[in-house]
Amino acid sequence: MKRTFLAKLQRNGLYCTIGAFLLLVGIPLYQFLILIPSGYSNALATQSLALHWINTHSLQFLGYRALLFAGFTFIISMPFTLFRIIVAQEILGREADDQEKEDKEDVLQDEAKDQPDNDQEDGMPAFAWRGKGFAVLAAWGGLFGLLCFALGTLASTLYLILSAASLPSKAVNLENVAPLTGFLAILTYTVGGGLLALSCLFFGAVIARSGLKLWPGIWVAFAYMALALAVLLSVSATEVAFAPVTGQSLITTLAILLFSVWVLWFGVMLVRLKPE
Repeated sequence: MKRTFLAKLQRNGLYCTIGAFLLLVGIPLYQFLILIPSGYSNALATQSLALHWINTHSLQFLGYRALLFAGFTFIISMPFTLFRIIVAQEILGREADDQEKEDKEDVLQDEAKDQPDNDQEDGMPAFAWRGKGFAVLAAWGGLFGLLCFALGTLASTLYLILSAASLPSKAVNLENVAPLTGFLAILTYTVGGGLLALSCLFFGAVIARSGLKLWPGIWVAFAYMALALAVLLSVSATEVAFAPVTGQSLITTLAILLFSVWVLWFGVMLVRLKPE
């Protein structure tokens, strides 16, 4: 593993660790210390009450959404980082198998001299993605899923702020005063959560398929946690699709927290990587 490639992995791992820490610790702590004392929980009874609370506590609300947006933005590199690790690990596994069957070191050195441009800038061989369709789908699905979460959070924040500012002061029990809330919830939690569920499913299946033959035990456990996370994210996405007005539910909160633990696990493993 090239040192430049390792340094890039460790840097992305640090970003994932920061993002996961914001989602796992920063947001719950902010809710407990800032939002709940200001009456945030009681304001969730109706949509109009929530908008009134947002209008009178706009800075607290923006701080909460900023933490949420920053958390997903920091981990935006995770899907393709994990994809590169899978490719590199399978290449190392194939090389180990070749060495066990026959000593081809001289042949490999000659081929490397004849084809000096086969390595990309990040240390990965050209066209390393070939034959890894599920891993490619997992990487793109994870990327677009995180984008949906980040952009959906940003869009819903701006929409709720504008809706709260235009809400009449006497409107207390009105419903559906912000009609696009359900659509934005579906974009964030159903589309984004569904794509993340597919990403976790494919990543977990790819790693678990090779098992201990290719991966250390901690990575195999990481893969099985991804499979469990895929189920929880799927349930959350389905629940929000059938009741989009309610937005983030208890299952959705649990799914995001478990996803944060999974990302934190991944980030710590990357930061602790050592050159071979």
